[in-house]
Amino acid sequence: QVQLVESGGGLVRPGGSLRLSCSASEFPPESKAIGWFRQAPGKERQGIAYIHTDDGWAYVEPSVRGRFTASRDSAGKTMYLQMNGLQFEDTAVYYCALGLRYGVDFGGYEYTSWGQGTQVTVSS
Repeated sequence: QVQLVESGGGLVRPGGSLRLSCSASEFPPESKAIGWFRQAPGKERQGIAYIHTDDGWAYVEPSVRGRFTASRDSAGKTMYLQMNGLQFEDTAVYYCALGLRYGVDFGGYEYTSWGQGTQVTVSS
């Protein structure tokens, strides 16, 4: 089981920015992607972005595209979700997850390990 460690959440005013980080000591060689999800109170979990662990290609859901960007560091051990122009409706617990293999979940992966979640609150 890969342990994912998240950081970077917090309280921000509308229009502000946060950068979430998701790191692991090492991603298994067979890993396919890191997915970013969020869950707002009373709502279902929503996949918002994923990034390939091998080549860094990233996809961002249209609902947040243009404001959110998924990236990784040069070593490929830390993944980032840059969130700009945050809005009240972005308030949620954000999770990263390891897409270890292809599957039927968000982006066509099976997510086998999850970060602990980090709270993002957008409030004036």
